[in-house]
Amino acid sequence: MTHDPPASPQSPSDGPPSRKDDGRVDRPGGMETAGAGDDAPGDAERVEPSPGSGKRRRLPHVTLPGCWGALVLACLSFTPSLLPRGGILQGLVCGISAAIGYGLGVVAAYVWRAFADRDARSPSRRSWLLLLVCTIVLFGVAFGLGQYWQHEIRGLMGVTEYNVLTAVACPFVAALVFWLLLLAGRGLRRLYRWAARLLGRWIGPRAARVVGWLLVAGLAWSVFSGLLLSGFVNAANEAFSVRDTQTPEGVHQPASTLRSGGPGSLVPWDTLGRQGRAFTGSGPSARDIGAFTHRPAQEPVRAYAGLSTSDDTESRAERAVADLERAGGFKRANLLVMTTTGSGWVDPAAVDSFEYLGNGDSATVAMQYSYLPSWLSYLVDQSKAREAGRELFDAVYDTWSKLPQDQRPRLFVAGESLGSFGGETAFSGEYDLRNRTAGTLFAGPPNFNTLFREFSDHRDAGSPEIEPVYKQGRTVRFTDDPTTGMPPTDRQWDGTRVLYLMHPSDPIVWWSPGLALSEPDWIGEAPGKDVLDAMVWMPFLTFWQVTADLPFSTGVPDGHGHTYKAAYVDGWNTVMRPTGFTAQDLDRLRDIIRPKG
Repeated sequence: MTHDPPASPQSPSDGPPSRKDDGRVDRPGGMETAGAGDDAPGDAERVEPSPGSGKRRRLPHVTLPGCWGALVLACLSFTPSLLPRGGILQGLVCGISAAIGYGLGVVAAYVWRAFADRDARSPSRRSWLLLLVCTIVLFGVAFGLGQYWQHEIRGLMGVTEYNVLTAVACPFVAALVFWLLLLAGRGLRRLYRWAARLLGRWIGPRAARVVGWLLVAGLAWSVFSGLLLSGFVNAANEAFSVRDTQTPEGVHQPASTLRSGGPGSLVPWDTLGRQGRAFTGSGPSARDIGAFTHRPAQEPVRAYAGLSTSDDTESRAERAVADLERAGGFKRANLLVMTTTGSGWVDPAAVDSFEYLGNGDSATVAMQYSYLPSWLSYLVDQSKAREAGRELFDAVYDTWSKLPQDQRPRLFVAGESLGSFGGETAFSGEYDLRNRTAGTLFAGPPNFNTLFREFSDHRDAGSPEIEPVYKQGRTVRFTDDPTTGMPPTDRQWDGTRVLYLMHPSDPIVWWSPGLALSEPDWIGEAPGKDVLDAMVWMPFLTFWQVTADLPFSTGVPDGHGHTYKAAYVDGWNTVMRPTGFTAQDLDRLRDIIRPKG
């Protein structure tokens, strides 16, 4: 008889795990886990070390490819965008860019391993040391170049303010933002793995991974858009609705019957809202205008309806027009339909310039459609701006078109930023603007404006996006400086004039989601007068840089960014074509208008 040999105390099938040279761990049953450097997306089946295993792991651990990606994009984030950035804002941009770079680095490493058909390997100490040295050197150089570029941008725009403390705080803010985003990403990854393991009990592992990703992505988007974003917007709306009940300092209820909220007005003073009271309770008087024109002047008419004036947009527009008619607005020589921005704000520079150049023989009507400030309305209230612009113009046009032709005032349209977006929606195109208005002036049009995009995208061959020429400039023209003429300067500009004012450094004009993945024409063209040559397009990064410029677009001197003041003087002079004003008169008017706003 033969006897079977006794079983080995440790067989290959049930022995303790052993570590391979490449950092992988052999586990019983042939299972392997990647080393600490592996952070591949979609790895739902990785076995995590148990808390009691005695294995120490830095939390949160990072991967070498991810860190290289974070370093590259963090350094590139110091390249210039459209506006000067303070240290805190630069830190925010740098941290977001680093997080994007980390994710791209991880994905790139995962794809490379898939093509190379190998698992991840634990980086050596030398690799980490090289990364550390490169981080110190490259980040220091990028930070220094960033300070130089910011100095150059401030010089182009005449900005003298510079805070050394915020510049020093920039790297710390960047690190904090990066780690917060990294931890958020790790949290979503853990949630995905949990979902994939749970789903794996009923479906195959590949399907579980796909469905798990879809569930987590949908949940994250729902939380962001439905809870965080909506909650923020609702809270902001509530806060600004309280502010809307206040009256700006120095503004008083008008004593003139020519203003909404004044004696005999169909719109009570307390329903105008903060910006409506600022609009009707201020502005040049007949004496102010006469002192400028050296001619007898009239008191301008100003009509307005606030959100509290009526419950819906249509009836609010009708109330504003009824008050305009009561005040004699349709009997003036010039009538302006002004679409407001955000909380109902009307740029004083736009209306005051119109009134001065019209010698006071003018009327302006506007209405409020939101409580939110301009930059926030720009993101969430586009539909309200569209509805308000269309309803207000249609209500004015309905009354205006019923007047005898020889008694109609010249009908103008204007709007700034989101106001230009709303103002455009009342018209179908170039000929509609030409046939139904005497002139139009839009300043700082958002990139998503329907007609603005149509005119720019179909511009004449050879004309740049930064100053396009449409149909040889027969009706619509664009300029970054109305004092220097509007191309094409060799062509007559007869009939109705539609003019767009757009600064090269205005992020409202150039921001779009497409910046993330495609280079726009305006970046590849010769830069404008206040944009650095060093600005280049980079995927994802340029999008976040210009996005960060948006909230600060009006925090720069006049003539730059989204600040349009003195440009309205020459803009209206071009569109209205008043007589009797010399170049010296326009210089004086710019000095009057520039401090307003």
